[in-house]
Amino acid sequence: MERREFVASLVAGGCAGMCVDLTLFPLDTIKTRLQSQQGFYKAGGFRGIYAGVPSAAVGSFPNAAAFFVTYDCTKSLLGTGGLLAAPHMAPVTHMLAASLGEIVACLIRVPTEVVKQRTQASPSFTTYHMLLATLREEGIRGLYRGYGSTVLREIPFSLVQFPLWEYLKTLWSWRQGHTLYSWQAAVCGAFAGAVAAFVTTPLDVAKTRIMLAKAGSTTASGNIPLVLYDVWKSRGLTGLFAGSIPRVTFISVGGFIFLGAYEKVRRTLL
Repeated sequence: MERREFVASLVAGGCAGMCVDLTLFPLDTIKTRLQSQQGFYKAGGFRGIYAGVPSAAVGSFPNAAAFFVTYDCTKSLLGTGGLLAAPHMAPVTHMLAASLGEIVACLIRVPTEVVKQRTQASPSFTTYHMLLATLREEGIRGLYRGYGSTVLREIPFSLVQFPLWEYLKTLWSWRQGHTLYSWQAAVCGAFAGAVAAFVTTPLDVAKTRIMLAKAGSTTASGNIPLVLYDVWKSRGLTGLFAGSIPRVTFISVGGFIFLGAYEKVRRTLL
């Protein structure tokens, strides 16, 4: 991967991440409160809908930039020679690149997500106070509570979203006989994101419960099957898919903005 391509991926990914996170933040707050163990209204209902936004603003650029730099570098390395260079192996390349991208990006995403979600579920606290409270009670490890569950949510999500996005772009491009415009890539991103978001909602519910749980509780230990079983036992299928409507809306609209903005900025820089 050339330096110019590296910089393009870095800037395009970061800009795309900020566009989505800040534009659609209220939907993310509603989703978090719907998934909260204390229930939607006790977690704040529609009050303080922008609670936690500073945390999202700080983390969105480096998080998205880290993902796309890793994704594009991995695609470039795997696609230059060997077994994975064959066209029919492209989905495998995209899956591996997206998975590695998520593991790296989660190192930045998880601390900002922990502070953001706790502030969303307790709107009387500011982002700064929530950060201090987390560090005081749990230390740095508290900021990485739910790292495993976040990675286990993001990898299946990316395994669905990115190969589907790349496939839809290739198919549409082949049918019309030329490279897609940025808005067309964005439409493919919206569809791929919606499918991936719905399928992985139970994992998102588990991640939210783990991040919001009191330190020392069974849920806080991060046992995903146990958390999912508890949700199933107490709230059934509706509990496992709590927040699926705002999540699918957030990610499909987000996918349109995120992947469309990424394509547009990257092409402009290249």
